[in-house]
Amino acid sequence: MSYKNSHDQCSNLDHEQDSEFTRMTDKAVSRRGFLVGTGALSLGAFIGMSPLAQSVQAAMGTEVKSKMIGFKPIAASTADSVVVPEGYNVANLISWGDPIFANAPEFDPSGKAPASTQAQQFGDNTDGMTLFPLSDERAVMAVNNEYTNNDLLFAHKGENMTADDVKKAQNAHGVSVFEIQKTSKGWEVDRSGKLNRRITANTPMELTGPAVGHDLLKTAADAEGKEVLGTFNNCANGETPWGTYLTCEENFHNYFGTADESYVVPVEQKRYGIKPADKRYQWSKFDERFDLAKNPNEPNRHGWVVEIDPMNPEAKPLKRTALGRFKHENAALMIDNSGHVVVYLGDDERGEHLYKFVSKGKYDTSNQANNRDLLVEGTLYVAKFSATEGELKGKGEWIELTFGKHGLTPENGFNSQAEVLIHTRLAATQVGATTMDRPEWVAVHPGKKSAFCTLTNNKNRGKKDNQPVDGPNPRAGNKYGQIIRWMPANADHTSVEFDWDLYVIAGNPTVHKGSLEAGSSNITSENMFNSPDGLGFDKGGRMWIMTDGKYSNKDDFAGMGNNQMLCSDPATGEIHRFLSGPIACEVTGLTFTLDQKTMFVGIQHPGEKGKPSHFPAGGNSKPRSTIVVITREDGGVIGA
Repeated sequence: MSYKNSHDQCSNLDHEQDSEFTRMTDKAVSRRGFLVGTGALSLGAFIGMSPLAQSVQAAMGTEVKSKMIGFKPIAASTADSVVVPEGYNVANLISWGDPIFANAPEFDPSGKAPASTQAQQFGDNTDGMTLFPLSDERAVMAVNNEYTNNDLLFAHKGENMTADDVKKAQNAHGVSVFEIQKTSKGWEVDRSGKLNRRITANTPMELTGPAVGHDLLKTAADAEGKEVLGTFNNCANGETPWGTYLTCEENFHNYFGTADESYVVPVEQKRYGIKPADKRYQWSKFDERFDLAKNPNEPNRHGWVVEIDPMNPEAKPLKRTALGRFKHENAALMIDNSGHVVVYLGDDERGEHLYKFVSKGKYDTSNQANNRDLLVEGTLYVAKFSATEGELKGKGEWIELTFGKHGLTPENGFNSQAEVLIHTRLAATQVGATTMDRPEWVAVHPGKKSAFCTLTNNKNRGKKDNQPVDGPNPRAGNKYGQIIRWMPANADHTSVEFDWDLYVIAGNPTVHKGSLEAGSSNITSENMFNSPDGLGFDKGGRMWIMTDGKYSNKDDFAGMGNNQMLCSDPATGEIHRFLSGPIACEVTGLTFTLDQKTMFVGIQHPGEKGKPSHFPAGGNSKPRSTIVVITREDGGVIGA
């Protein structure tokens, strides 16, 4: 989501909401009192909403009460198409394999095209993205291409890989940067755009920050530990006010392996899921950079936030080690009132943590060039949540992850700040951070007084060591997920103290009546969903929730249909379904034009695992990840 779209206009809604929170009583809110249909405390009381807001929730159904939301909610759908409300239009912008250069070949559905072809085309599995406006009718789009579906990428479905096949897969990963223009037909890709660029798993990148040059980052090809080839498994994103794109490396562990049976994976690498087997992508069999026995330090060079200048195709991407190494979901960057840059970061794995980075320097409004190094140096923190037993709200603190503090010492295996950052997960465990239900996207409210994070699910909650059922993670074997909200002390995002609550607990009230599995009181049979993942605000203060969960539409997930996008009013807690995606897709990636009249949304992996999708072309065509363009028939603001 664009920084400009999110933060250039503040709303007073957040102020009203947070001031109400400060007046909450100290009376405990129990899980039993939280249950839907018990007649006790509702979610409205829990998060400190006004009586008016609570009455809105009590009456909430398909009718929209919010003054912020102006569309008629759609029903759950199992159709193989993108469904939007009445009065809205959907068009396709770009799909996996479409050319982004003037002379590039068209998509070949046979799966037999060489690696060189994919290097000139839009990558696979679109995810986080940001629109960088050039004018009212022209912009640059930067888009993550997270991973590949080998059963679709290759005619042999990944069963007979070659060196060129590995290169082709590597070219389908990374980031696609391309210009778009508004024509009489709507927004279209400009294949002749001078800023068009593919960044892949083999693009040279520079390491920056405290970990640069450390022995753990050195390899035979890079004896100085300063230059890395490539970025891959790029999940979500962020944007800086100085005009750069942040892409986040997530499940990098899947790309490494070795045939050397004597190789023992170090405990530091096991924490990230590194294993000798390389069955999924098979890169290590044809590219020795990914062979653990030959290059044991190569995994340490991935799992970072990467900063990209979309306005300069020649600029080398920068891996920002100061922001820590883990399975990054997105990077929610904001400028605190103090002038410091604050970046919130989720580590998307069961039982991992929520982080915050605060820059050492301050943002210079008068000279953007002076801001280019703000992510080089600063302080990384990890969150610890507290609550009285049975409560679903509480206090929290950000614990500093700095060498020499909180047990981050040689006695505990940390010999420098570089090691703290390279082994961020171990550092978080050392300081006693709270294990969370897969922290995914973080979004900061335009009013800057609160921030939100999707906790998508966690089958291990209450079943594995150090994952207790507690405050922000209130359900064992959590299958539906929740969204947590926190309010920094004195609205200061550099503060180490905060209050927190749960904005929504997803669930199924038609299957689980009268239990926490039904969800919070703002979940109804008309808007229920599971596994909230993507999250973002438009500049009017509407919160957009995207899902990546179970789409079986039966048993615990009966009535939920395909994955979806919902719109929520933070002032009332209302949630209404805005969009439903095609069969077996994830809805992910969100950005707007500056006037908020066009929304771009990503549809990832339709038809995954052989499910019967033929989106977007229909017929018997191969399913392809696609970015869609959504507009209103009357030309108005999306969602309003």
